[in-house]
Amino acid sequence: MQSSLEAVLNHPAVWRGNDCARVAIPGVSTGFSELDAALPGGGWPAAALTEIYSEHPGSGEMRLLMPACARITGSGRWIALIGAPYIPYAPALAAHGVNLSRLMLVRAEKPEERFWACEQALRYQDCGAVLAWFDHAPERAIKRLQLAAEAGNAIALLFRSDRVIPASPAALRLQVERSADRTLVRVLKRRGSGLPTPIAIDLRDSPSIRSTGPVPASFPRQLEIAS
Repeated sequence: MQSSLEAVLNHPAVWRGNDCARVAIPGVSTGFSELDAALPGGGWPAAALTEIYSEHPGSGEMRLLMPACARITGSGRWIALIGAPYIPYAPALAAHGVNLSRLMLVRAEKPEERFWACEQALRYQDCGAVLAWFDHAPERAIKRLQLAAEAGNAIALLFRSDRVIPASPAALRLQVERSADRTLVRVLKRRGSGLPTPIAIDLRDSPSIRSTGPVPASFPRQLEIAS
């Protein structure tokens, strides 16, 4: 009887209430073991939507993603950056190990253009991740992105302001803020058990990827969606 019970409990379709939910598609490691341990799938979830909230761009949210971006581009898959509020600094991206030839910067001013671009990228099989920025996002549009993410196997990440944190169908929701010399990551929502305590990560030695100047010549692909 005991062995039968253990077999049932160890079945991948069974989830225990005190554990993270099990997922069909393994996540992409964040590169930070303490954060991986708090996320279902052991990393950034694939085929699911993730929202990252911060007070303002540059709170450490992009540097948090660099190990995963390096893995994704290193495998030959694309990363689309849609509606970024600042120009990514190509030399710093390369210093993080990101393959610049697999990045695409999409300029889209209107929210509906950004949503359209996100959906198209998520449905592209060679796309490994979509990173998009939205000040305001209707729940219906978020649901469409969640469905688009589920249709493929890419990582879908939306960056949003934490001034207002509305309800959302996103599978994973995080809040990132600076705290002394650390970056503090709070899990606001995840599939599975209750929420873990905030996770402090040291990103001080990580190069900044933010730039306010013109797009560098080394940034390979740019696409502008006409209004």
